[in-house]
Amino acid sequence: MAPAKKINFQPKKTTKKLLNPLNQRAREVISGRFGLGEAGEKKTLESIGRKYGITRERVRQIENFALKLIKKSEEYIQEQPVFDEVKSLMKDFGGVVHEEDFLTHIAKDKITQNHIHFYMVLGDEFTEFKEDESFNKRWSVDEMVAESVHNALSKLHTDITEEEMVAQDILLSQFLSQMDGLHDAYKSKEVLRKYLELSKILGANQLGEWGLKSSPNIKTRGIKDFAYLVIRKSGRPMHFREVSKEILTQFKRKAHTATTHNELIRDPRFVLVGRGIYAIREWGHQGGVVRDVIKSVLEKNGKPMNKVEITTEVQKQRIVKDNTVLVNLQNPTYFVKHSDGTYTVKK
Repeated sequence: MAPAKKINFQPKKTTKKLLNPLNQRAREVISGRFGLGEAGEKKTLESIGRKYGITRERVRQIENFALKLIKKSEEYIQEQPVFDEVKSLMKDFGGVVHEEDFLTHIAKDKITQNHIHFYMVLGDEFTEFKEDESFNKRWSVDEMVAESVHNALSKLHTDITEEEMVAQDILLSQFLSQMDGLHDAYKSKEVLRKYLELSKILGANQLGEWGLKSSPNIKTRGIKDFAYLVIRKSGRPMHFREVSKEILTQFKRKAHTATTHNELIRDPRFVLVGRGIYAIREWGHQGGVVRDVIKSVLEKNGKPMNKVEITTEVQKQRIVKDNTVLVNLQNPTYFVKHSDGTYTVKK
């Protein structure tokens, strides 16, 4: 986590001034609702209502009236530099921010975070966006940027498939291309990454690749998912023992070789291409025994092939010896050898 941003004001002192125009009950309601007390606990409408013997709706009315009263006060005008500073900090984060992320970077302690949140609710400069199915709770000080970011993220939500994983730099480039007129100050990798974190749909895995959070490639749930990431990162078929070791090295997760082997066998994302050696099916490897691969090669080619051509194509999908291919070709139940030495599938 990046270090907290240093603020140039004293939150407790500022808040005390802002609450000065209120009567005692209104001050206590605001303090309770925003967690401005020493304990930093935010209280519900119901708990405050029980204390004063009033309804939760009456508490809400007192809260809303108190906020309006503060905004009309001389104290609010006098403390405007505080609101300006918070606005400036929010611009440093890109003008539209994830609430929790923003507050955490400004202050380490919860009470100070609560005071900053209080100013964001109070200040006219800040626009709140509620959490929904697609986005985390967020705030903005730039309406145009907020709209542009939301639209670009929504486009990514529909463009990325369940199986897809995208390198961060590529995704940031794609994301940036969706936004028109974005200020140069907001085009840094750090700011763009923060924009991505506004999304509840997108996420990154342990290898820094992005995709849909619902995908097992992003939200790893077990050895099979870690194995997939390991083999995919390597870009080549791997023996299950090697996969097991790499899971420990890359993810600090202990994976027994037998467990890893069993997971690779059962998961349709993997194809056995040699003795204990697995590849990823999406690379074009076909499942089944060597005979099935030979049959697929011949049918895909559409015309007779000699043993060298067949062996070459089969070995693109299987780690097998030449003789293994030749032995399978000699089976007259499945293949026909012609007088010129070529083979076809027996009809």
